[in-house]
Order: sequence, then C-alpha cells, then structure tokens
Amino acid sequence: QVQLVESGGGLVQAGGSLRLSCAASGNIFSINAMGWYRQAPGKQRELVAAITSGGSTNYVDSVKGRFTISRANAKNTVYLQMNSLKPEDTAVYYCNAKGVSTAQTMAGDYWGQGTQVIVSS
Repeated sequence: QVQLVESGGGLVQAGGSLRLSCAASGNIFSINAMGWYRQAPGKQRELVAAITSGGSTNYVDSVKGRFTISRANAKNTVYLQMNSLKPEDTAVYYCNAKGVSTAQTMAGDYWGQGTQVIVSS
C-alpha cells in the first residue's frame, strides 16, 4: 500500500518561511510526477507546484519567485520551500504522487493527508 506522509506545516508570520516535506513509501518502483496542492476554506483545491522525475517544474502564478519545489528521487520525497509567505497562502497543503508504479499497480495516483499552513498578518 502506497502512503504519502507530509510534514513541515505550521504557523508563521507574513514574510516568513516554511519547508514542507512529503515522503512516499510502499515498495515503489518509480513515480512520474510529485506535487503540492492547497485548499483554503471555501475554495477549490489548486495545484501549487509540481515536479517530474526528470526535474521539470511548474508553479501557479501566485507563488512564482517565492516557492521552490524539489525532489529526491532515490528517497521518493518531494519538498516545497515557501519563502515570503503571505496570509493568502494560508491553506491545507496536500502532497500528490502521479504515475506511481509498484509491484501491484502502474500509474497509481495517491494523496497525503494534508498539512495546515497558517500565515498571520
């Protein structure tokens, strides 16, 4: 069974930084893409940043220049460095892994449980 475990959320003042981590486990052969989504109260879940196994990245416009996604393929781990945080970044952040290949599955899609980020003004 594939599991994604997130860590690193919390409360920070505007202008501060946080680093989120997400480790995937479960006899994984490979993962195509990993990413971070967020959902604020009353809003739809949105893609924040994603990275492929080859290192290609994409970001939502609102975080470009402030957030950096990175990945350790050997550890099946993805990180999100968040700098210059703003109150509008407050949300639950979810890790996602797409195209997960294991002995039982090919191209599985998995989600973490979410980690809360609160940015105070």
